[in-house]
Amino acid sequence: MIFPRCSGILLHVSSLPGGHGIGDLGKSAYDFLDFLAESGPKIWQVLPLSPTGYGDSPYQCFSAFAGNPLFIDLKALRDQGLLSLPDLASVPDLPNEQVDYGRVIDFKQGLLRKAAHNFFAARSPVEGTAFDLFCQNNAD
Repeated sequence: MIFPRCSGILLHVSSLPGGHGIGDLGKSAYDFLDFLAESGPKIWQVLPLSPTGYGDSPYQCFSAFAGNPLFIDLKALRDQGLLSLPDLASVPDLPNEQVDYGRVIDFKQGLLRKAAHNFFAARSPVEGTAFDLFCQNNAD
């Protein structure tokens, strides 16, 4: 099979601009895709998106299948009512030029746990059924 020639870019999700110490799959990812669509590259190579292992390298992951929870958009969780504005106001002073994984993990895991607790405490029957079905379909 012959593929037409095209261009692409390599950019890990963690390198996208974000407001929580690491890039995520929120607005900045959508903005980047819009930029790519307007400027011509056809391929975005993202590197592995799994939870990183020791050393925080995307090439040393604990799972080949799991997604990295650090890439969850906290603002989307706020928009869904799972986090509050004060929750997001508690962002520690994190560097923008590099990821301080230790501090980002501590900060984001706490908020992700809170969002999960809020989801389970207030989920609707439809959300509960959808979640249970998702778990059943992805149990392997």
